[in-house]
Amino acid sequence: MDQQTAHKTFKEKLRPTPAQERALDEVLWRCRDLYNTALEQRIIAYQRRHVSVSRFDQEAELKAIRAEFPEYAAVHSHVLQDVLARLDKTYQAFFRRVQHGEKAGFLSKIGRIAVHWSRPIRGTPKTVTVNREADGWYVTISCEDVPIHPLLKTGQETGIDLGLESFATLADGTRILTPSYYRHAERYLIQCQRRVSRRKKGSNRRRKAVRLLAKAHQKVRRQRQDFHHKTALALVRANDTIYHEDLRVANMVRNHHLAKSISDAGWGQFLTILTFKAASAGKRVVAVDPAFTSQLCSGCGVVVSKGLSVRWHACPDCGMELHRDHNAAKNIQWRGQRLRGLAG
Repeated sequence: MDQQTAHKTFKEKLRPTPAQERALDEVLWRCRDLYNTALEQRIIAYQRRHVSVSRFDQEAELKAIRAEFPEYAAVHSHVLQDVLARLDKTYQAFFRRVQHGEKAGFLSKIGRIAVHWSRPIRGTPKTVTVNREADGWYVTISCEDVPIHPLLKTGQETGIDLGLESFATLADGTRILTPSYYRHAERYLIQCQRRVSRRKKGSNRRRKAVRLLAKAHQKVRRQRQDFHHKTALALVRANDTIYHEDLRVANMVRNHHLAKSISDAGWGQFLTILTFKAASAGKRVVAVDPAFTSQLCSGCGVVVSKGLSVRWHACPDCGMELHRDHNAAKNIQWRGQRLRGLAG
């Protein structure tokens, strides 16, 4: 039997020399400049002549650009092509939203860069992306054919209802509390933002304030991501199959009253992490239709209408009483099992 594999991304911190860091900054600046110029070209062509400039049209102009501007010749052609590819992806996504009514250890031409390896790279590297964050430069290596290491089967399944009162509620009634990292850090973030706004543009004090603000946001993101990883791993270790609602988070954050809390919870990121960890462990994650999971009685199937403020489910037909989210999690599990043919 062939060993199962998965797609995995490894992220490590770079240790560039001062000269390499200046070179990386220069490449980043040129990439940003090319992106903005190419976007402007597309917008003007569409507004004035109703013509769509394609990615391949713009890539064909790169040779002339590199010949005329030596600073672009110093950037590897593949890097510039990738900038145009990302622009094309973003541009196509914009029109798609409009149509739907919706509002490895070295870098080419910079030299070998030391990497702070935290673990060995496995599988076959396919793409390498270098990006700058608040505390330095990072390399992200996307690999295919990474061997998976299945965990022992537990014979257990569960449904999870993601919420705001609790981050998640399981089908057995277990509740996972919401850390609310952004909410807890919000006061400090506001102070950092005000400090930036009071500084003179272009000054060293403003640049320092911007770095402090970026690091504050980075800390919140990392806290949230760490929580997601630990929660997902615990669920995967305890269950062979995990059912969840097929949420459309992008649509849900349009609710201005809930957008901040939903973004703070990071449901989309959590489900992505959960799905990957399950695949890497030989487990299964199944998305189900989210319609009426809170309204249906998990005991008899009768619709018990209730507003968002009603947190307790009390069925007038069968007499079942339990927390609203617990009821939803049980319905999610039943719906997932039915989808797989395991329930009547």
